[in-house]
Amino acid sequence: MSLVHRAAWVLPIASPPIQDGWVEVDRGRIVAVGGSRAASGERRTPNHEPRTAILPALINAHTHLELSWMRGRVPPSQSMGRWIQALMALRRGETPSDTVQRQAAADAVAEARASGTVACGDIGNTVMAADVLADAGMPAVLFHELIGFGPGDGRAQARDGALRVIQAVRPPVKPGLAPHAPYSVSPGLFRAVADEAAGRGMPSSVHLAESPEEVEFLRSGGGPIADTLKELGAWNDGWSPPGVDPAAYLDQLGVLRPGLLVVHATQLVPAALSRLAERGCVIVTCPRSNRWTGAGAPPIRRFYESGVRVAVGTDSLASVDDLNLFNEMAEVRRLAPDVAARRILRSATLDGAAALGFDSELGSITAGKRAALITVRLPPGPLGPEDVEEYLLRGTQPADIAWLDSG
Repeated sequence: MSLVHRAAWVLPIASPPIQDGWVEVDRGRIVAVGGSRAASGERRTPNHEPRTAILPALINAHTHLELSWMRGRVPPSQSMGRWIQALMALRRGETPSDTVQRQAAADAVAEARASGTVACGDIGNTVMAADVLADAGMPAVLFHELIGFGPGDGRAQARDGALRVIQAVRPPVKPGLAPHAPYSVSPGLFRAVADEAAGRGMPSSVHLAESPEEVEFLRSGGGPIADTLKELGAWNDGWSPPGVDPAAYLDQLGVLRPGLLVVHATQLVPAALSRLAERGCVIVTCPRSNRWTGAGAPPIRRFYESGVRVAVGTDSLASVDDLNLFNEMAEVRRLAPDVAARRILRSATLDGAAALGFDSELGSITAGKRAALITVRLPPGPLGPEDVEEYLLRGTQPADIAWLDSG
């Protein structure tokens, strides 16, 4: 017999909120959703909490689980360059055991799930998180991150990186590739990764326009990033600054392709955002991390105005207090008070699922999809549809979140 979950509000995401709604589930799948009490009268109904909202579990489109052991150990900075130096110094000075790193990552996944997250897009220099995510049963794309600013066409590195992540993952984790950023990846490697990912049907992600230092580097070839590359012995004498913004640079290289996850985009102007929209890319915004690292506040209202699809991520525990996507949405709302709450909620659910290729199963309360559903406790008093949507952007904590029985 199927289960019917009732609530004061049901938020299907793909359609408007339903007051006094219900969701019918059976053997892990959504059977139906509606607002008519009579429609579910003969089915088994679990305990009904009248002051709750039902919504699809959230999608965290950008994490770095392999950095979870750094939690609270890289202090906030006013400069992203200095923050990166602190992170690198910690990495060089301390190498925790594989067991410690895996446990920190597993704890992070458990915390994310407790705050309502069902799936994620994870970036890793290593592929350590593949087993952590699979063991936890969390659907994910593991984007294997590639770095290399030296000369060469990058084809061998891209091929080897793809094979490594393909061999490492197992369901429900899928493989992906991630050229790190314009200042750490050569033009040849960028092209090779884009072609390798397209040839294998793998999703791809890139950190782009995260800091003013990156913009300066691409326009002039100088600044703190150039200094750091030279200090590390990683400078490429054959590289010349393109003299354009980060989005135009990747477009010149043929990297801006449909479905590319562009993470941060903090420094992009409207014309660059329109370019991303035209190419069918997806922006993943991580505003709390941007504040922590000194990268600057992302122009979230402009993201939505540009027409580009927007997803939401937390980034790593090295640059944020937690992986609670409700807290991330609260920061999105703070920075963009005039963006409709419904659009922000969609970014953290259905649009995030689509960005990772999980939208046929997750991200909305739609018949046939997985019954990955959560409830959020609501405050007393009357709530309209706009009120409940706004309430969900205030930073809900795990104590007020519960996972529903999927039947």
